[in-house]
Amino acid sequence: MKASLLSIALLGTLGVAMMNLSFAGPPAPKAAGIESKGYTWNSQEGEKSEALKLKGDKANGEEAYEVCGACHLPSGAGRPDGTFPQLAGQHTTVLIKQMADIRAGLRDNPTMYPFAVVLTDPQELADVSAYIESLCIPPDHGKFEGADAAAQITKGRDLYEKQCLECHGKNGEGDKAKFYPVIAGQHYKYLLRQMTEIRDGHRRNANPDMVKIIKPYTDDMLVAISAYQASLKMPGAMCKEKAAKK
Repeated sequence: MKASLLSIALLGTLGVAMMNLSFAGPPAPKAAGIESKGYTWNSQEGEKSEALKLKGDKANGEEAYEVCGACHLPSGAGRPDGTFPQLAGQHTTVLIKQMADIRAGLRDNPTMYPFAVVLTDPQELADVSAYIESLCIPPDHGKFEGADAAAQITKGRDLYEKQCLECHGKNGEGDKAKFYPVIAGQHYKYLLRQMTEIRDGHRRNANPDMVKIIKPYTDDMLVAISAYQASLKMPGAMCKEKAAKK
């Protein structure tokens, strides 16, 4: 398996477009999501439920991650332009859920789907998630860079503390047990894109509670709260801080 994963990862040098062509095949399935009356967020069933019960092997996960590194980078830092999210340090529960949802067609991500299905079983989902969670969060990531950055961050902080802090935590650390993601260290443009998609009903595996909160948000409000979220840091979780402690 290692050789095949290496060959796929090496395609990253040819660009994401070439990688997508190399995985030409059947389209992703389409499962009923938040648009459906019977939708239950994060229902515990299928391979997701199986993977969550398993202990992930980080050594095996590092090998499996090679296919992910072409887009998300070996460090897990993703891309500051928001095309690919920062993954390092993310909770295993969140990673397993999102990958399982993409594989099942509950979250629409045609770019990632061909790579997500390379993982063969729930154990590999657990392994790669354990490895990604072990990576330290890079200190440098895409932030809001407008001339009014300070004002936007202040405005976003007010919104965050009123409506987001209870779930995502003071420092954006999320909640592993509740499947709430780490947002500290995440790229501003990725945060803005995802929050816009959740508000507009395009992220079909979204938490209905979050949709209710941000449904009334204007575009300007989404910019502000994304700017603030991108400014958050988790104490002890950033790469430079870890290195200083050694």
